[in-house]
Amino acid sequence: MYTQALDLQTPVPAATGSAAPVGQDLREHAFNARLADGQKIEAQDWMPEAYRKTLVRQISQHAHSEVVGMLPEGNWVTRAPSLKRKAILLAKIQDEGGHGLYLYSAAETLGTPREAMQQALLSGASKYSSIFNYPTLTWADVGVIGWLVDGAAIMNQIPLCRCSYGPYARAMIRICKEESFHQRQGFDSLLAMMRGTAAQRDMVQDAVNRWWWPVVMMFGPSDGQSVHSAQTMNWGIKRISNDELRQKFIDATVPQAQLLGVSLPDPDLKWNASRGHHDFGAIDWDEFWRVVGGDGPCNRERLHARRTAHDKGAWVREAALAHANKTRARELGRAA
Repeated sequence: MYTQALDLQTPVPAATGSAAPVGQDLREHAFNARLADGQKIEAQDWMPEAYRKTLVRQISQHAHSEVVGMLPEGNWVTRAPSLKRKAILLAKIQDEGGHGLYLYSAAETLGTPREAMQQALLSGASKYSSIFNYPTLTWADVGVIGWLVDGAAIMNQIPLCRCSYGPYARAMIRICKEESFHQRQGFDSLLAMMRGTAAQRDMVQDAVNRWWWPVVMMFGPSDGQSVHSAQTMNWGIKRISNDELRQKFIDATVPQAQLLGVSLPDPDLKWNASRGHHDFGAIDWDEFWRVVGGDGPCNRERLHARRTAHDKGAWVREAALAHANKTRARELGRAA
């Protein structure tokens, strides 16, 4: 997941039901008591408008990330090295599309239409994870996305299965199961290449070198620079801080890299026995914010692809709506 949305001050589509309810102080007290008791908030429950808007921002941008994340991998469907790898990649891309659908559906329960969320993406008002603004130059990049990108996503997403908002938490349970398969698939693909020729091993190492730091940035700004983290953790939307998640990911990935036989491009990466964690080098936050701001290698390409797909799919949406209207009219006619 892509929870960078928590740290971005971007506009979100207006949610319905924004008027302050009568007795709001009492309702807010009851809301906070439910959170403190570990209960889930459901779509029909009263919630503070700031909580609703934060969820819409995070869930919609998570959905955008899943859909835009199909693009760099889709670039390799026709060039997969075998029928087996092609079938695996197609299944993975299909899963990502499904994740987007689950998440848009969860966000819609908060009163924001899917069309509004998609327009926010197409206009550039709503963001998606910066990691998908990097190019896939070789087949090894597809494996690295599975191993590192999906591995980082899982680290982010598992705590979301305990999110205080029920529809989001339940969607994440299924998503995490599928993302775990994607991570293993990526590692398996890279392992096969590392057991191959010297050229294949060099290809894997090159891909790891290019993707490592953007993946480390996926967890968002350091805790001291994170805009919304404290409040979202108080609300139980977010459970673990950016820096803690980043550290857990690095600690888990180092032994995997050793098993794979690749080196991670960080000369400062080493085990710190006194901390019980790996130390690592400085992150280039200027690059992170530049890519988030729209100046990454593929920002324009990704949005152009989504806008083109949206325009070309207009006839499908119109046909589906016409069919739904006919079905509804037929049912009303029978009822009469």
